[in-house]
Amino acid sequence: MADKRRRAKGTLSAPEILKEAARLLEETKGEDIVALDLQNLSTVCDYFLIASGGSEQHVRALGEAVEDGLREKGARAWHREGAEGRRWLLLDYVDVVIHVFHKDTRDFYRLENLWADAKHVSLGS
Repeated sequence: MADKRRRAKGTLSAPEILKEAARLLEETKGEDIVALDLQNLSTVCDYFLIASGGSEQHVRALGEAVEDGLREKGARAWHREGAEGRRWLLLDYVDVVIHVFHKDTRDFYRLENLWADAKHVSLGS
C-alpha cells in the first residue's frame, strides 16, 4: 500500500479520488479512461488512472479539470509533472496517480502494457 502518512487528514479516500477524477475526466471528454489496481503489485501507489486527450490543449484542460474538481472536494495533488510539455501530465495524489496523455504519447509509452498484471477497476457509478 502507498504511504498513507503523506495524505492530509480530511481528504478523500483513494477510491473516492479515483472515482471523482474519472468522473471529471469523462465530463471533460477524456478518452479511453482506464483505472488499474496496483495494491498487490507496487508500493508506489494503490491506483493508476490513465486517460487520453486529443490535443495538447485538451491534455491541459483535462488536468486542470481534475485538479480543480478534486481541490473543491478537499484533495490536493502532492506532486505534478509534465505540465510544460502538455503531451503527458502526471498528478500524484499519493494513493492515486493520474496520467493524462496526448493520444500519440500514450500509444508510445503503453503504460497499461507495463502494468499488464494489474486488475482493471470498474469506474461505473
